[in-house]
Amino acid sequence: MRTVTVVGASLSGLYAARELRAQGFDGRLVIIGDEPHQPYDRPPLSKDFLTGRTAEERLALSDAEESADLDAQWLLGIRARGLDARGRTVLLDDGRTISSDGVVIATGASARRLPGCELAGVHTLRTLDDARTLRTELTAGARRVVVIGGGFIGAETASSCAGLGHDVTVVEAAPLPLVPQLGPEMAALCAALHRRGGVGLVTGTGVVGLRGTVAVTGVELSDGRLLPADVVIVGVGATPNTAWLAGSTLALHDGVLCDDGCVTALPQVVAVGDVARVGGTRAEHWTSATEQPRIAVRNLLAGHTAETVRPLPYFWSDQYGARIQFAGRRLDTDTVRIAEGTVTDGEPGEDGFLALYERDGRTAAVLSVDRPRPFMRARRELGRGAGAMEATAS
Repeated sequence: MRTVTVVGASLSGLYAARELRAQGFDGRLVIIGDEPHQPYDRPPLSKDFLTGRTAEERLALSDAEESADLDAQWLLGIRARGLDARGRTVLLDDGRTISSDGVVIATGASARRLPGCELAGVHTLRTLDDARTLRTELTAGARRVVVIGGGFIGAETASSCAGLGHDVTVVEAAPLPLVPQLGPEMAALCAALHRRGGVGLVTGTGVVGLRGTVAVTGVELSDGRLLPADVVIVGVGATPNTAWLAGSTLALHDGVLCDDGCVTALPQVVAVGDVARVGGTRAEHWTSATEQPRIAVRNLLAGHTAETVRPLPYFWSDQYGARIQFAGRRLDTDTVRIAEGTVTDGEPGEDGFLALYERDGRTAAVLSVDRPRPFMRARRELGRGAGAMEATAS
């Protein structure tokens, strides 16, 4: 290969570029990003960056020395608008085309929006520019904040807003936040962290609409209630950025469809990170974005699927001074047991806890609140049992 183009100056895009060089690709490397920024770390956006504890320059994922070592052509602030039928030419919004021997799709996902998001005071939190705008508003004085969505982004943002002294309410349409990830019993324990942090939690109720003319003034709920709001943060998930691939020969269904080696139907095109549906699963987690590129690049350079990836699912979240960590594959039929720590009055004790999800006499998943060392031991055991990565004969 003489030219490889990475579409997406994201975490997974940067890792793919690193892997290309590490695995011996010495040709022309082009990295395209629709944001004007060099790759940056997204997890702090809802936490330390939002509260002002982390400066913007500390979000950078690489430095000038590494950029020089990558020897890449960076095209930032430019959106890709198409991929030709053969998958070898990337079309840009400004009319240019980039001819390539290989393409890595790492375009990530975009925050879902609600009707009324055009009102002043309504925010999503996905990009650095989103976080800049929201941080400016949150430091302008006390606000009534309503967070729509109790998932990880919603909970982390609510925690940060409460830490800044704002009056915060989280609205979650499901009976409890994080039920799909944790199951009802453990989701209830983690939901108690909102109460501990002084944040109101409204569950089992949807949002009908946002009130206001120029600026938002309230959130109307499906049960008839109206929550006053000066700031509304919409955290209702993300949509993979695949619109630019419409009309290409790639299969798209809630992401770019790939085999277990991150390879699409075109062997010269691979996909990684939030945009990739690998082996039937699309995982919006930091670990997926950092683990998939090694396998994807190996297969891209080989010209076929020489290795497959089977990571042990893992995610973490920092909320209200507590760290939640989860690893494994949970089923609704699993039995959950508190193996360490305490639960008091329906919420984690001061010493946290470690919970094991058990199936057929074996541990299938593990959840920790403020028990990092026992969690890491349990995670390693899970990884050994399941085989975090498997290689196939090339």
